[in-house]
Amino acid sequence: MKRGIIILCFLLMGNILFAQTEKKPKIGLVLSGGGAKGLAHIGVLKVLEEEGIEIDYIAGTSMGAIIGGLYASGYTASELDSIFGSVDADALVRDYIPRISKSFYEKRNDEIYALTLPFERFRIGVPRAFSKGMYNYNLLSRLLAHVRYERDFNKLKIPFLCIATDMESGEMVVLRKGSLPQAILASGAFPSLYSPVEIDGKLLIDGGVVNNYPIAELREMGADIVIGVDVQDGLKKREDIQSAPDLLLQISNFSMYHNMEEKKADTDVYIKPNISGYSVVSFEQGKEIIKRGVEAAKKEIVKLDSLKKNESIANEFERSVPKFTDSLHIGAIQVVGLEDYTRRYVYGKLGFVPGQSITYQDLGQGIDRLNGTQNFSAISYKFEADGDKDIFKLNVIENPIKRYLKLGLHYDGLYKSAALVNVTQKKLLFKSDVASLDVGLGDNLRFNLNYYVDNGFYWSVGFNSKFNQFNKTLQMPEDNFLDGFSKNINVDYKKLSNRLFFQTYYAQKILLGVGIEHSFLDVGSKTYSADISKFDKSHYLSGFANLRFDTYDNKYFPRSGFVFKGEFNHYFYSSDYTETFENFSIVRGELGYAYPVMKNLTLDLRSRVGMTIGTEPNPLFNFYMGGYGFEESDNILSFYGYDAMGIFDNSFISGRIQLDYEIIKKHHINIAANYANVGRSLFESMDWFSKPEYNGYALGYGFQTLIGPIEVKHSWSPDTKNHYTWFAIGFWF
Repeated sequence: MKRGIIILCFLLMGNILFAQTEKKPKIGLVLSGGGAKGLAHIGVLKVLEEEGIEIDYIAGTSMGAIIGGLYASGYTASELDSIFGSVDADALVRDYIPRISKSFYEKRNDEIYALTLPFERFRIGVPRAFSKGMYNYNLLSRLLAHVRYERDFNKLKIPFLCIATDMESGEMVVLRKGSLPQAILASGAFPSLYSPVEIDGKLLIDGGVVNNYPIAELREMGADIVIGVDVQDGLKKREDIQSAPDLLLQISNFSMYHNMEEKKADTDVYIKPNISGYSVVSFEQGKEIIKRGVEAAKKEIVKLDSLKKNESIANEFERSVPKFTDSLHIGAIQVVGLEDYTRRYVYGKLGFVPGQSITYQDLGQGIDRLNGTQNFSAISYKFEADGDKDIFKLNVIENPIKRYLKLGLHYDGLYKSAALVNVTQKKLLFKSDVASLDVGLGDNLRFNLNYYVDNGFYWSVGFNSKFNQFNKTLQMPEDNFLDGFSKNINVDYKKLSNRLFFQTYYAQKILLGVGIEHSFLDVGSKTYSADISKFDKSHYLSGFANLRFDTYDNKYFPRSGFVFKGEFNHYFYSSDYTETFENFSIVRGELGYAYPVMKNLTLDLRSRVGMTIGTEPNPLFNFYMGGYGFEESDNILSFYGYDAMGIFDNSFISGRIQLDYEIIKKHHINIAANYANVGRSLFESMDWFSKPEYNGYALGYGFQTLIGPIEVKHSWSPDTKNHYTWFAIGFWF
C-alpha cells in the first residue's frame, strides 16, 4: 500500500511537470512601421537581450519587418546596430547607384540633366516612385545570404511574418513564405517613395497602409504574451501639414490609428519610444533613435523582468548566423520578363555568366549596372540550391516608358547661358538601342545626337553627331598665328562632327572604341581683315581609336577614383579650303587620381598631354587652353590663371593639383595650382621636361544642387599678373 502511494505521487508530479512544460507561455514581438524611427526597435532588442528575454515569434510591418526579419534570421541587436551604423543614410531612401557601376553613356546621362520626365505620346508624365529601392534589396540579400534558400519563414531562427498591402485591391497580404529579402522590401515599399514589389502576381506596397501593428497575426502564430514596440507618429494638426509628403503620411496614418487603442490594450508590454523630432527619413540620426529605444524599454523593466527565460542569450545569437562566405558559385542564370532586351544585354550589364564564381559585391555592382540603365521598372532576384552551386533567378519588369524629356540649365564664360532640352527614345529601331538628342538653346545654339545599340559583352555600334559654336575675342601673340599678325581677333567658331563607332568593354570598366569621323570646320572673323573673313571652311575625314577608364565617384567633386583617357586620330582627307592639307595625326591623353587624405579632404591630381604627329595642320587644330567651367572638347581645355583659349599651340603637357574640402554636406572650398609647357612640336626635344612656362592658381567655392554644381573660381597667374573670376551654374554640357 505504502509503495503504491509513492508511485502515485511520482506519477502526479510527472503530470504536473509535463503540464507546466506544455503551458510554458510563448512570447511574441510585434514591431510597427515608422521609417527611420523604426531604428528604435534595435534599442529595444538590446534591452530584451540584456534581460535574457527570448522571443518565440516576430511580426512586423515596414521598418519593423526589416529589423524583425534580420533579427529572426539570427542577428543580434548589437550586430544590427553595427549594420545600420555603417550604411549610407542617403542611399536607403533613393536609388543610389555608384558612378563606377554606370556605363560611360549612363555616366554622361546622369551628369548633365537636372530633370527627367516620362514623355509618352508626347505627354509629360511623372515617375511612379522616387526610388526602386535596389540599394536596400542588395543590402538585404547580402545580409540574408545564410538563409537565401529558405522559403518558409516559420523555419527561421525565430518564426516570422510581415505585412504588405495589395496596391490594386487595398487588401492586407500576410507574407509567411517566399524570398525573405523580397518580402521585407515589399512590406516597406512606402507609396511614392519606393516602387511596388511584385510577388505572386500581386503588386505590393507598404503594409502600414492597412496594418502597421500586426498583433492579431502574431497571436495567431501562437504568442501567449506580446511585447509591442510602437514607433508610429500621432495624427498631425492642420498647421503641421506643410507639404505633399506630410499630407500623404497623414492619409496613411488614418488607417493605422483606426483601431490602435484596441491593439494597445491587447499588448502585454507596450513600449512607446519618444521619437518626436525625427522623420521617416532621419536615418543619419540613427544612433540617437536607437538610444531612444533603449530608454523606452528600460522604463518597462519591471514588466520585462517577469518574462525572463534565459539569463543571457546574446552569445547564442552570435553563434546562430554562420560565418559569412562572400562567394557565390553561379551554376545557371534564369531571366524572366525580357521582351525588348536580349539575354546577352542583361549578361553584359550583370558582368557574369553561368559557370562563374562571384562575390556579393560583384552581384551588387551587376544589379546596379542593370538598374542604372533605367530600362527596367522593377528588378528582383533570388537563389535556389543546385548542389554546391547557386541558380540565380532574375525577374525583371521592362520599363513601359520608352521616351523621356530631359532638361538642364548651364552658364559659363565661353558658351554663355543655355537651356538644355533632350528627347531620349529607347527601342527606336532594334532591341537594346537608345537614341538621344540634346539641343542647347541660348547664346550659342548647340546639339548632340547619339544613337547606340548595346550588345553587352559583344562589340556595340553607335553614331554621334555634334555641333558646337561660340564667339570669342582672342589676343593673338606675334609669333603664333596667321603670318605673325598681332591684334585682338573676334572669332566665330563652328564645328560639326559625325562619328560612326564600335566599342566594347573590358571588366565593365575599360572602354575600347574605334571608328571613323567626319568633321566640318567653319571658323572666321569679321574683325581680322577686309580680305580674309574665313580661316577655314573644310570637311575632314579621320580614323580614330580611344581607350577610357573612369572610376571617379563624382565627376565634379571626386572623393576617390582613377581616370585615364587616351585617343588617337589620323586625318587622311580634307576638302582643303586653305589648300595646305597633308595627312597628320593627333594624340591626346589624360590621367587623374583622387584620394581622400582625411575626412572631407580630398587630393585630386590631373595630368594631360597632347601632340601633333606629321605635317603641321591648320592652326585651328591647335590645343587651346584657359578658363574654367565649360564642357571641354577635343582641343579646347580649361587652365587656371588665363582667359579661355588664352594659350595655344600644337603640343602641350600640363599638370594640376587640387585640395578640396567639404565644409558641410555638398558645400566645397578648394585651392588648386596648374602648370604647363606649350609649344610648337614640343616633344621633338626635351623642352617639355623643363621648368613649366605657364602656371596659374585658383581659389574656389562649389555647391552641389539639383541642377548641378554652382561654382565660383577666382584665379590668377604670376606670369601675366592677370586675375579672372569665373561663374559656372548647372551641369556642364
